[in-house]
Amino acid sequence: MSAGYGAPTPGASAVSKNIAVLAGDGIGPEVMAAAVKVVRKVGELYGHRFNFEDYKVGGAAWAAAEAAGDTPTHLPASTLEGCEKSDAILFGSVGGPVDQQHEPRWKDCEKNALLGLRKRFKLAVNLRPSKVYPFLSHLCPLKPSIIGTGVDMVIIRELVGGIYFGEHKRDGDKAFDVMEYTVEGIRKPMVFAFEAARLRRKKVTVVDKANVLECSRLWREVAREVHKGYPDVELDFMYIDNACMQVIQKPSFFDVVATGNMFGDILSDAASVLPGSLGLMPSASLGDGLHMYEPSGGSAPDIAGKGVANPIAQILSGAMMLRYSFQLEKEAAAVEAACEEVLKSGRLTGDLLEESQRSNAVSTSAIGDAVVVALKGP
Repeated sequence: MSAGYGAPTPGASAVSKNIAVLAGDGIGPEVMAAAVKVVRKVGELYGHRFNFEDYKVGGAAWAAAEAAGDTPTHLPASTLEGCEKSDAILFGSVGGPVDQQHEPRWKDCEKNALLGLRKRFKLAVNLRPSKVYPFLSHLCPLKPSIIGTGVDMVIIRELVGGIYFGEHKRDGDKAFDVMEYTVEGIRKPMVFAFEAARLRRKKVTVVDKANVLECSRLWREVAREVHKGYPDVELDFMYIDNACMQVIQKPSFFDVVATGNMFGDILSDAASVLPGSLGLMPSASLGDGLHMYEPSGGSAPDIAGKGVANPIAQILSGAMMLRYSFQLEKEAAAVEAACEEVLKSGRLTGDLLEESQRSNAVSTSAIGDAVVVALKGP
């Protein structure tokens, strides 16, 4: 793929890669341990060498600095330097209890850590899959007749532009929030969307508000221009209000969705409920060179340390790392297949079980072990 993303290639030769591990807060260290275990096993099976280096981020970084007598920060310089030396970032979660958000350790924790990483490494493209596994379709809040033959979409969101990063101004009884996009800022996620579609069902839906917004009209212009290089991929357009309705009424319609920052924020949150648990939702934030991979869920401090968190999203984030940072398609597919085999076998964490069945829940570490066992070599 262009823009520094790298196209996955089957049967790649052995590689040696450095991975910055930012486990963070809450359940982050627990689910991260499972993911590292799985990726390490991939290296053993396929002859690759993955070097993992741990760095502090979020509340964990703040506490470590205080303990050492240093000025506390949510994103230490040492962490940024470590990431710069790495080939990919595997991120866990940051943030603390809701009732402690006023405390310095947690105030602006997510903003400082996540936005700091996005800005530093120009993580302009966010990739979030939403898949309903047929054998877990009962967890989806939609009726079986709506799920149909299956739901498997990827939402590609521009991450560092748009109204969130435009000018914000208050003038008396007026307020201004400016949405601004450039052709190049749109082209990056658009190229990735078409490349991703080629590996899937060859369909890109651009979600916008072109009947009102000039920025959306520019998105359409860029989409049509990029589409010329991908004649094998179908392109269509949909307004954001209709898209929010269709992702609930007819989610199987979507393959790859490309959209701006604010619309992507809304749409990906709507799609995140379809699998039935955030514990099944990985994501990737892609930059010009360095990419970051993280589960879509939060730090869940209420269950931290209990060994009950679902590590599948973190493990699948590792699979995305193998695919998009290291171009190891066969290995990524092996991890995804192993996760599916474990889930299909009924070995599930509590978030995937009815309350009456939760006494049969499998622990975080046991799920990681099961995925390792289910991994198939070349």
